[in-house]
Amino acid sequence: MRYALPALLLLVMAGMLLVRGYVYSSFVPDHRVRPPAATSHVPERILDGGPVIDARDTSRPAKSLRIPDRTIVLTFDDGPDPKWTPKILDILRKHGVNATFFITGTNTSRNPGIVKRTVAEGNEVGVHTFDHPDLSYLKAPTIKRELSQTQLAIEGAAGIRTALFRPPYSSFADALDNKSWPVMRYVGSLGYIGVFDTVDSEDWQLPGVEKIIDNATPRHGKGAVVLMHDFGGDRSETLKALPRYIDLMRSRGYRFKTVTQALGAPSAQTPVRGTEKLKGKAFVAAVTVSDNVTKGLIGCIAFVGVLVVGRFALMLVLAFVHARRTRRRERGGGAPPPLAEPATVLVPAYNESKCIANTVRSLGGSEHPIEVIVIDDGSTDGTADIVEGLRLPNVRVIRQHNAGKPAALNNGIRHAGYGIVVMMDGDTVFEPSTVGELVRPFADPAVGAVSGNAKVGNRDSLIGAWQHIEYVMGFGLDRRMYDLLRCMPTIPGACGAFRMETLRQVGGMSDDTLAEDTDITMAVHRKGWQVVYAPEARAWTEAPDSVRQLWSQRYRWCYGTMQAMWKHRRAVVERGPSGRFGRVGLPFVAAFMVVAPLLAPLIDLFLLYGLVFGPTGKTVASWLSLLAIQLVCAVYAFRLDREPMRHLIALPLQQLLYRVLMYVVLVQSWVTALTGGRLRWQKLRRSGVVASAPAVTARRDRAEDRRPVA
Repeated sequence: MRYALPALLLLVMAGMLLVRGYVYSSFVPDHRVRPPAATSHVPERILDGGPVIDARDTSRPAKSLRIPDRTIVLTFDDGPDPKWTPKILDILRKHGVNATFFITGTNTSRNPGIVKRTVAEGNEVGVHTFDHPDLSYLKAPTIKRELSQTQLAIEGAAGIRTALFRPPYSSFADALDNKSWPVMRYVGSLGYIGVFDTVDSEDWQLPGVEKIIDNATPRHGKGAVVLMHDFGGDRSETLKALPRYIDLMRSRGYRFKTVTQALGAPSAQTPVRGTEKLKGKAFVAAVTVSDNVTKGLIGCIAFVGVLVVGRFALMLVLAFVHARRTRRRERGGGAPPPLAEPATVLVPAYNESKCIANTVRSLGGSEHPIEVIVIDDGSTDGTADIVEGLRLPNVRVIRQHNAGKPAALNNGIRHAGYGIVVMMDGDTVFEPSTVGELVRPFADPAVGAVSGNAKVGNRDSLIGAWQHIEYVMGFGLDRRMYDLLRCMPTIPGACGAFRMETLRQVGGMSDDTLAEDTDITMAVHRKGWQVVYAPEARAWTEAPDSVRQLWSQRYRWCYGTMQAMWKHRRAVVERGPSGRFGRVGLPFVAAFMVVAPLLAPLIDLFLLYGLVFGPTGKTVASWLSLLAIQLVCAVYAFRLDREPMRHLIALPLQQLLYRVLMYVVLVQSWVTALTGGRLRWQKLRRSGVVASAPAVTARRDRAEDRRPVA
């Protein structure tokens, strides 16, 4: 289910967008209009005949039919329109007039109820193609598709087929030429009667009500097919002119009829039943569902956009305030003094033979007094033997049967000799100053835990560079923001510190979730302790070096975070510090770590939609704007962490590929949670490439806060 449901969801959404794209976007250009050509191949009887052409019988010459005198056929092109067509129908019904509407397949699919009403009130409908292209540019199969897809939409909307047809960009029959006449003959062979106009109101030009009426008035009492429009812009002048025009023509003895009524012919509309009707209804239903769902998705995109931009803005502002406050405190002597109290460093390890020596050696250079406890959690690769073989002072090994990381940490806590406990992973290396930076905030008795600054050590690969950007930008700015808001959601397992008193109050590490670091951080908040961020407490960790390993890690993180949120959900209704975290911290975590990332794939999905169906320019501009905002945040985050900017070259690819992978992981985590799945702990493969912390040049003065990472 974890794989099937996301795949099915993706297919359904893609299918809906394809349906919407097919209906709303032209696959053939609808702006090209062929200039007039010679008329040598068009029969004279057609050029000099009436507005109706019947070329259905290919064994005989095409027939030209005229409208009787004192008869007006009102026709409306390009609809239906949800705003204007119903108002036109209201006027026609009020005056007892029927008209013929030449409708497009796209508008019919989007407004099936209007087409149904049009037919039910006695009006005729005719095919005006699906996408409204100039058919003289198209080949026969494409022309046939334009007509058949329109018929399918009409069948689904009104349950009928129609034999009437009007080509887009047409005018009078005498305008047929050597390019358009073959099209009419081919369309006739498919069973359609062509209907042109004899009087053009030119209402699309908005010439004014009086001019529309004058343009639409036949001369000398002749019959006429009058062209008006119910789609394509502002039709208010058409609405004002129509009732006056009907009254004026009736006063002059004219009658209003549909095309077939004027010709005294049987109705051009025939009911459809069975499979044809079902196919039409299925098509219209698919368009309706996709339309409604897409509107909802667009609303979600707007919501996500507000969340994303708001988050970036909040991160930038609060990170700036955090950095200034930190510098001001240090320059003014308000920074907590270094604590002389030693700390216990716990290193849980399971099969870390490739990394553990580097980890322990990095602790040997600590500037702060420490004891190191390595808890070997039943390793089978000699991890404990490697540590013991190093024979480093103040380093001891505790062996236990394999029981998991929380149990290993709790075992280490029981053996800890000092009141401050630092926790790190077995694949991580510390800088000499890291432990001291972690311990420094504990000078404030209200601080119960400190989050360090975990950084990617193996950043030379593309996947490593992507994670490096994520750690510096996402985690770095996030933690500065959460520090000011006093709702830090996670102390990274690679680099964090706790008061022993705090650990006792929360009951130590819990194995209730797969994100024990998030779980205990939330528990510390709920007990009323402050959790702060120490950006100078850097730890260099080995990030996953393959997509498979990265997937496993992030899948566990996402699922574990959801478990922790669910475990601490009662904080929302509690009082005191727990309630504050529940009503401030949990909503932030839900909005920025669950909801926004879960819905953010819609941005990428609509990016693809816009590139395929348009508007391409606006789509690309919007995406580049979002990328620019992220770049600004990334540059500022890299500047705060004094990181070289060269890795930001990978940012565009990260947004296109890496971010999508994270979305899929999150969706799979949701599916696992909703289906009641149980995810097991997954051990990542390590290579030991992070041998030591990068060389760091000494700072001249802490107040300058300018120590670069070489």
